[in-house]
Amino acid sequence: MNFDLTEEQQMIRDSIARFVQDDYDWDTRRAIAASDSGMSDKAWSTFAELGWLSIPFSEEDGGFGGNIVDTMVIMEEIGKGLIVEPYFPTVVLLGGLLKRAGNEGQRSALIPGIIDGSVLGAFAYLERQSRFEMADCLTTATAEGDSYTINGEKTVVFNGMNANKIAVLARTSGSQSDREGLSLFVVDADAEGVSRIEVPMMDGQRCANIRFDNVKVSADMRLGTEGGAMETVESLVREAIIALCAEAVGCMGTLNAKTLEYTKTREQFGTAIGSFQSLQHRMVDTMIAYEQAKSLLFKAVCEFKEDPASADLTINALKVLIDRNGKQVYGEAIQMHGGMGITDELDIGHYAKRLMMIITSFGDATYHRAQYAAKAYAA
Repeated sequence: MNFDLTEEQQMIRDSIARFVQDDYDWDTRRAIAASDSGMSDKAWSTFAELGWLSIPFSEEDGGFGGNIVDTMVIMEEIGKGLIVEPYFPTVVLLGGLLKRAGNEGQRSALIPGIIDGSVLGAFAYLERQSRFEMADCLTTATAEGDSYTINGEKTVVFNGMNANKIAVLARTSGSQSDREGLSLFVVDADAEGVSRIEVPMMDGQRCANIRFDNVKVSADMRLGTEGGAMETVESLVREAIIALCAEAVGCMGTLNAKTLEYTKTREQFGTAIGSFQSLQHRMVDTMIAYEQAKSLLFKAVCEFKEDPASADLTINALKVLIDRNGKQVYGEAIQMHGGMGITDELDIGHYAKRLMMIITSFGDATYHRAQYAAKAYAA
């Protein structure tokens, strides 16, 4: 099987790498993460101008017509640069829902705004009691004529504070944990009844807890059929997990490279610590861990490209492996850098924190191991 990138994919990878090298160094990233919004409008405009925001969308919707491989390339480079701008919540999550469930009018109204950078998106799906079970939903959407009234609260919404369009998973029928009866709506962030509380995360990302109090939304802003959202959501989550795992692989590769370079320059007892055999063995182990994760990522991408549903087991396994190997890579990186490895001034600890957040997003290893076992047993 050919794993080489196309010429266009190599150009995408190289353009993001150049951007990180020239315009997104560590000091710049720290300043952006510490700013009031936690993102750079200038950087986001650059993403739009260079066409990165258009890549996953079809040509009919004004996009590049890319696929999961293109998303993997972009997210891996985002991981390498620790980019905090909301590509994942805007393009992968909100854009992914619009691609799957939006009708022609909804796509034409929103996707061009994502592509030109004017629409910042979020997907509000998680609730305090739901943990990793997305069908566990208490937020309600009550039909009233040609509109719906949404009531409830969503927690840890990625990009929730900066988003101006929020996709909301709400229950239109059924009981708390029923798979049926869930619907998707796109809500204006400044709509009456929407209130947001900022939740800064340890990895520099900004999330929000969002409350909906009698929020009116037109039936025209319902994505897909009423009560049938879970199939769309599950399809999106497959892509979202692959995207996050690609970002994790980018983080892991950068940690290995930075740690290897550090062991060549850090001296102890008058010699570089990289010459110590025990550390060489540990570096080999982390390189193997990285290569294992990258190989399984490629397998998941290939299966998803052929048939998204067929990739389920591999995606579960990938999430488990990222959990295990990611911890090994960032743990060794911190150890080999000594006490400074976890300081705020050095980027090593920030890569570790980003990996920690990726590991817990859309299910941790325990959850996905159980999912894998249940599906394998059922088969």
